[in-house]
Amino acid sequence: MNRRTKTAVLGAALLLTATATAASAAASSDSGSGSPVQAREAAALTGKAKLYRSAGDDITFSFDAHLAAKDNADPMKATGTFEWSHYLNGEGARAKAKVDCLVTGGKVAVVSGVITSSDLPGAEGKRVGITVHDTGRIDRLGYSWASTGNPVETKGLPKCVGSAPFEKVRKGTGDFTVVPWRPDF
Repeated sequence: MNRRTKTAVLGAALLLTATATAASAAASSDSGSGSPVQAREAAALTGKAKLYRSAGDDITFSFDAHLAAKDNADPMKATGTFEWSHYLNGEGARAKAKVDCLVTGGKVAVVSGVITSSDLPGAEGKRVGITVHDTGRIDRLGYSWASTGNPVETKGLPKCVGSAPFEKVRKGTGDFTVVPWRPDF
């Protein structure tokens, strides 16, 4: 090789080394702060949207449920809250629940929790479960009280139980995001 070729090869090698070093540094820190990047959370269900009802019901669900990476083996260590409201012609109720379990698979999540506040008499202290299918277009949702009519009538629901996601999210009202769980089996 002549001197010019050797210089070009050496320059290319140095450039590749610098690029690899920079990429490695970026992967091990966030935003250049020098802090290590946190491990991806084990599972999550987040977002807010209104359900579609042809009768005009105003039904909103919102989720902020997370399973930390360190708790990957135990979905009952999930944390967060979820809430919903259902009104028609000025009548209805709202409720908020503390998450007690979160299991996700692909783009489907099942979250359960105990109602901590509600204006529906008898609802506080009841466990409810909700299933969400994050389709990327029009998400779907189902809830444990679908067959009973309201959460008060649901008796002895175990953790992480919901119904099939039979309801549709109203287009343009929001979106749910599911982070798939990857248990170590």
